[in-house]
Amino acid sequence: MKLSSILLISTSLLLFLPSILPSANSPAISYKAKVAKNTGYDNKGLDFKIGQMLMVGFRGFRVGDSHPIAIDIRKHHLGGVVLYDRDIRGKKLQLNIESPKQLKALTRDLQGLSDTALFIAIDYEGGVISRLKLEYGFPATISHRQLGKTGDTALTYKEAGKMAKQLKSLGINLNLAPVVDLNTNPKNPVIGKLGRSFSENPDIVSNHALAYINASRENGIITTLKHFPGHGSSDTDSHLGFTDVTQKWSPAELEPFRQIVRKGKADAVMTAHVFNWRIDPDYPATLSKKTISGLLRENLQYKGVVISDDLQMKAIADNYGLEEAVIKSIEAGIDIMIFSKNTDEEGKSLVKKVKSIILGAIA
Repeated sequence: MKLSSILLISTSLLLFLPSILPSANSPAISYKAKVAKNTGYDNKGLDFKIGQMLMVGFRGFRVGDSHPIAIDIRKHHLGGVVLYDRDIRGKKLQLNIESPKQLKALTRDLQGLSDTALFIAIDYEGGVISRLKLEYGFPATISHRQLGKTGDTALTYKEAGKMAKQLKSLGINLNLAPVVDLNTNPKNPVIGKLGRSFSENPDIVSNHALAYINASRENGIITTLKHFPGHGSSDTDSHLGFTDVTQKWSPAELEPFRQIVRKGKADAVMTAHVFNWRIDPDYPATLSKKTISGLLRENLQYKGVVISDDLQMKAIADNYGLEEAVIKSIEAGIDIMIFSKNTDEEGKSLVKKVKSIILGAIA
C-alpha cells in the first residue's frame, strides 16, 4: 500500500477516537464537533492531515504567539501535545508543570491556538509515573502495583475516577495509561521496579485496567493501553537503548490487550520500542508492520488508534535515523507519532522536518 493511502487511513481514524466518550462536555467530544464545523475533515489537505498525526512535547510553563509550539500548532496543524514535568532524559529541568493554576492556564492557551481542538496528553498512571506530583500541589496517587495487590477493582475504579476528574479540571483529555504489561520480570527497570504493572496475572491486569478505563471514560478522559505487545519481561529500558525481549517474552503478555479489545474498551494502544525476533526479525514493535498491522489489527482485531511511544527514545533514535523511523512507523500502522521534544539538535522545528520527510516520501 502506498504511503499516501496509509496516511489517509490513519488520519481518518483520528476523527473517531473522541466518539468513545459519553460526555458531550468533554474536551475530546469538542474535538469531533469542532472538526465537523470546519470545511470537513475529509476535505482537509494532506499537510493538515500529516500535522494531525504528530504529538510533541515542548519547554515552557506558558505559551505566547511567538513560542515554537504556538507556531507548530498554527502553521503545521499539530494534532496534539504531551505534557511533562521534567526532561524525560534524566535532566532536572522543569518543562510544563509548575502548579494546578499554571497548568490549567497553559492548556487553555494551547487550545486557543488551534482551530481544531488539540489532544493534550500526559502520563498519569499513578504512583511513581505521575507528571502531576505532590511537589507541584497535586494529590498523591496509587500505583498500579499497589492497586493490583489489593485485589479490589472497585478501589481501582475509585482511584482512576479521582485522577480523571483531576485531568479534566486541568484541560487534559488524553491519559497515556493504563499500563497493561505483565509483571513477569520484577527486576525490569522500567516496569516492574517502578510498580507500573497491576500483576503478573493477565486476568488481574485486565480486570483492573477495565476498571481504570471505565472510570476514566465516565469522566471524559481517553485512555491508552501500553506497551504493545508487552514490555514487562524486558531486562533493559527502551528509553536508554536497544531492548530485546525475544528470550523472555510470552504470548500471555498479549492477553490483557486481547481481552480489553474484545470488550470494546480499548480507546487507543501505544506500542513499545521492544525487539522480538519471534514476531519480527527485522524491526522493533513500533516500526514493525508484522506487529501492528499483523498481530494487533489482524490477529487481535483492533480497529482503533495506534500511538507510538516517544520516537526520540534511544531504542529508536540510536538505531534508526529520523527518516527511517518516521516512514517505517507509518508503514507499520502508527496513527499518531510522539516526539518528546518539538525541536531538533539545532533548535529547529522537528514538526516541520517530519512533515518534510513524509511529503518527500509521497512525492
